[in-house]
Amino acid sequence: RLNADNARFLLLAVLIVLYMLCGAAVFSAIELPTEREAKERWEERLENFTRRHNLSRAELRHFLREYEEASVAGIRVDDIRPRWDFTGAFYFVGTVVSTIGFGMTTPATIGGKIFLIFYGLIGCAGTILFFNLFLERLITVIAYVMKSCHERQLRRKGVLPHNGRRGSGSSEVDSLAGWKPSVYYVMLILCVASLIISCCASAMYTPIEGWSYFDSLYFCFVAFSTIGFGDLVSSQNIRYESQGLYRFGNFVFILMGVCCIYSLFNVISIVIKQSINWILKKFACKCCHRCQRRLFRSRRNVVMPGNVRSRRNISIETDAVNESDTDGRRLSGEMISMKDFLASNKVSLAIMQKQLSETANGYPRQMSSNSKQNGFSGGVGALAIMNNRLAETSVDR
Repeated sequence: RLNADNARFLLLAVLIVLYMLCGAAVFSAIELPTEREAKERWEERLENFTRRHNLSRAELRHFLREYEEASVAGIRVDDIRPRWDFTGAFYFVGTVVSTIGFGMTTPATIGGKIFLIFYGLIGCAGTILFFNLFLERLITVIAYVMKSCHERQLRRKGVLPHNGRRGSGSSEVDSLAGWKPSVYYVMLILCVASLIISCCASAMYTPIEGWSYFDSLYFCFVAFSTIGFGDLVSSQNIRYESQGLYRFGNFVFILMGVCCIYSLFNVISIVIKQSINWILKKFACKCCHRCQRRLFRSRRNVVMPGNVRSRRNISIETDAVNESDTDGRRLSGEMISMKDFLASNKVSLAIMQKQLSETANGYPRQMSSNSKQNGFSGGVGALAIMNNRLAETSVDR
C-alpha cells in the first residue's frame, strides 16, 4: 500500500501533467494561427525578393543559414554592444548564476563551454542558497515587525513599561519563534513586492529600451522568474543615455525581482502542498466512511479479541507480529486472522494449557526425563491425556 508521501508525489505529478496539457492546448490555440500567417507572409516576401533580384531560392536560403550561424555567435544587423567585453561578460555570468539564461550570449569555444559547466554548477548552487537565505531573512523581518507592533500596542495600553529592554541576539531570535507569519501573509507580501518592483522596472525599460509598457512587464516576469526566453533582453544596445546608471539600475531590479519571485515560488509551492494534503485527506475521509459502512453491515461476523497486548515484553514471537496491522484491525473492529489471534494470546494459552493438564492428571504434572526424550508434550484437555498415555506406552515398550 502506498504511503502518504508516495500518494502526494503521484497526485502532484498527475496535476502537473494535466496543467501542462491544458497550457499546451491554450498556447497552441492562441499562437498557431499567428505562426501560420507569419510563415505565409515570409514565403511571399522570399518569393518576391528572389524574383526581383533574379536569385535562386537555394542560394538565398544558403545565405540566410549563414546569417543564422552569425546570429548565434552574437552578430546582428543593428549595432549592438560587444558581447564579450567585461561588462558584457559580467551580464552573461549574471544570467548564468541566476539561471535566467536568455540565450543572446553563449560561449562559442570548447574551452568556454567546459568552463561554463563547472562555473554554473557552483554559481547556480550558491545563488539558490542565497535566495533561500533571503526568504528566511524576509520571514524574520516580518516576524520582528509584527512583534514590535504588538509590543507598541501593549505599551499604549499600559501593559508593558515604556523603557523595557530588549534581549540580546540569541534570546531575541528565540523570542521571535512564536511570531512567524502565516504562509498566506508572506505570499501576499511577496506578491505586492514583486508587483511593485516589476512596475518600477517597466517604467524604466519603456522609455530607454523603446518597448511598450506591457512588453516591459512581460520581460520582467520572464526575467525575474528565470524563464529567460531571450526574445526581449535589456541592455543590448551599444549606446544609452546615462549608460552606467541604467546598467546599475538594471542589475538591481533583476536581482531584487529574482529574489522576490523565487521566494514567491517557494511559498506558492507550500500552498500547493497544503492543497494536495487537503485533497488526500478528503479522499481518505470518503474511503473511511465507505469502510465504516461496510464494517457496520458485517458487524455480526467480527471477532473482538480485546486488549491482549497490554504487556510489552512478552516474548520475541509476540513482538514479531506486525503491531500496526493487528492493533489497527483491533481498533477498527475488523476481523483478524487466526494466526494473529493465536500470536496475541500465546501467553494466555500457555497458562490455560498448564492448568488443564494439571486438572486432567489430578496433580501438578512433573515432566520426566523419559517423556522429554520421547518428545511428547502435554496438550490441552483430551489431547493432554492422550499424549500422556502414549508416553507411558512408549516407556513400557
